[in-house]
Amino acid sequence: MQLPSDAVPRAARDRLSVTWLGHSTFRMRSPKGVRMLIDPWLSTNPSCPASARRFDNADALDLMLVTHGHSDHCGDAVSIGRKTGATVVASYELAGWLERQGLKNLRPMNIGGRQTLSGIEIAMVQAVHSSSVVDEGTIVYLGPATGFMITFENGLTIYFAGDTGLFGDMRMLRERFAPAIAFLPIGDRYTMGPEDAAVAAEWLGVRKIVPMHYGTFPELTGTPDKLRECCRPKGIEVLELRPGETAVI
Repeated sequence: MQLPSDAVPRAARDRLSVTWLGHSTFRMRSPKGVRMLIDPWLSTNPSCPASARRFDNADALDLMLVTHGHSDHCGDAVSIGRKTGATVVASYELAGWLERQGLKNLRPMNIGGRQTLSGIEIAMVQAVHSSSVVDEGTIVYLGPATGFMITFENGLTIYFAGDTGLFGDMRMLRERFAPAIAFLPIGDRYTMGPEDAAVAAEWLGVRKIVPMHYGTFPELTGTPDKLRECCRPKGIEVLELRPGETAVI
């Protein structure tokens, strides 16, 4: 789980702390201590450590970012948003649905837009995927699937791709944002697999990938080992985390 500020070594407090909670759920602590949760799916996530599946500390979260409406990314957004009162960033349609479920602190945006919250600049970028929720047995469209370019207080920019396939405008994202690290899905079938993730990293110009969206279900066959094999000739590092593990970047 996320380390409290007094448990983070002093030398690491001006860096980004990243905890993987399985699948595509990450908890982060910014260089200035802003607490962030991305794509919240904890309670029924089979990859999430048991100790992290309950989110009870009402003071433990400042920002929550949601890339799209599928339950394996948005499944606990409502319950965590209600408990914590965190500011929630999502697409216009998804934010509207979350508001109808009782959330209040919403900051909707759309692809191409930017906003700065708690000193962190968030840009919403495209993803090649779909976005919906099953509401009372009916599939409800929830706008576009998205990714985020996140620039922290120390100038570090990360690309959080959400669920996506490979797309050519990743080259444009490199020119526009110059991210240092990419959080990329590698599971295949529903997103790109390791081979395309390696190409994505090359197009984005990043030297480090944090893989996600793999291993949770049998259909997600992509692996970090295969990603390393594809990245090795390109000189791109793969930062593989175990569920519950924290890295300081």
